[in-house]
Amino acid sequence: MPTPPDPRDFPPDGAAGDHRRWHEPAIRDRLAEHLGEIVRLAGGLILEAVARGFGVYRKTDGSSYTDADVEAERYILDTLAVHFPNVSVIAEEQTAARAEAGETAGDITADRAFFLVDPLDGTRDFTTGGLEYTVNLAAIVNGMPVAGAVYAPASGLLWIGGAHAAATKRTPYEPRPTVADWRTIHTRKAPPAGLTALASRRHGDEHTEEFLARLPVCERVSASSSVKFCVIAQGEADVYPRFGRTMEWDTAAGDAVLRAAGGTVVDPAGAPLTYGRARDGHVNGPFIAWGDPAAVGAFCRP
Repeated sequence: MPTPPDPRDFPPDGAAGDHRRWHEPAIRDRLAEHLGEIVRLAGGLILEAVARGFGVYRKTDGSSYTDADVEAERYILDTLAVHFPNVSVIAEEQTAARAEAGETAGDITADRAFFLVDPLDGTRDFTTGGLEYTVNLAAIVNGMPVAGAVYAPASGLLWIGGAHAAATKRTPYEPRPTVADWRTIHTRKAPPAGLTALASRRHGDEHTEEFLARLPVCERVSASSSVKFCVIAQGEADVYPRFGRTMEWDTAAGDAVLRAAGGTVVDPAGAPLTYGRARDGHVNGPFIAWGDPAAVGAFCRP
């Protein structure tokens, strides 16, 4: 299998590289495509690791990581450093390594703009042969995701979100998608007949069950990784609550795609989920992802 190109050979996009313009809708869409290409190529490294076999290791917090996590993150970090040299990056494995060395992730609040990287979301399923793992990359400005990309290497599905959301199917070894390869995606209104709810395959908890019990759920589907955000973004489900522990890099890219598709991600009181909480170790609070923002007023009251 071919490896992704050297980061210096990555197709440049000067306008998207200027974080001072990330508030512009057209630039956000170009940035999302750029991030989509980065995660797609990083996905090729994960597939190579699957083909040759990979080691599984433990962090001090007990969670797992693999050679594929490390190699994909290294490629993403190298590429971001070349094309976005003035933008800080918070990446899962890098942050874990710094924590184990007694260091902090660094102060990203002064930059106002930064990236969140999860090189392999769903590592636990990945190590047991699961296929729903993803590569996640998001751009954050003032605590909000302005662009993001989620790639599922096993299926070749790629979702991006800037001012608008789109999806395509592309392996890491095919040419870069053209305009004709993308299809616009959008969330749906909450169906009167009942909601389709998504729940984590491995991380259920009592609070999530209590929340879902209060909703008019007609179908419940279990899934892994940030794919859950993308399923809602393309109008195939309605709600994904998560009251258990997650990290900012777990959710930011899927959050960006969902918001771009017309959905929203809020806390139990209905306030938007925000990013950049370095003092909290970049740990998320409870959240609910909705396809129909109107549902927040109906079901998310303090």
